[in-house]
Amino acid sequence: MTGLVVCVAVLVLASVFGLVRAARNGRVRERAGDGEVCLSAEELEAELGERVTLVQFSTAFCSPCRATRRLLTEVAGTVPGAAHVEIDAEARLDLVKRLDILRTPTVLVLDPHGRVVGRASGQPRRADVMEAIGKATGVSANPS
Repeated sequence: MTGLVVCVAVLVLASVFGLVRAARNGRVRERAGDGEVCLSAEELEAELGERVTLVQFSTAFCSPCRATRRLLTEVAGTVPGAAHVEIDAEARLDLVKRLDILRTPTVLVLDPHGRVVGRASGQPRRADVMEAIGKATGVSANPS
């Protein structure tokens, strides 16, 4: 009987974990301490955007990374002053460790000074990216 209780408890915990992870997947959110992290153009090996920079950490065999690249490239092309920088996580382990990147794709939203103001683990939705850009710039990022 004890084995059955343990089995049911493990299944319930695994289900809760899966539901929480699915709900958080790709959501751009602020994390405590992220706003204190700043990235420079030298660290990124690319220029920062005039208003916002979308930094994507990817790996070569990551399927959601390709879809995220398309989305962020499109968004950066439609939002004035926005830039998209893609970083190979395997080649930049120094940044991966410093920024606590645990999976790919991970997207960081930087304000004009390079301060991290938003973060998404997993493939983000366009609406969430646009909302994060609005928060980073202080204005609505939806192009008219």
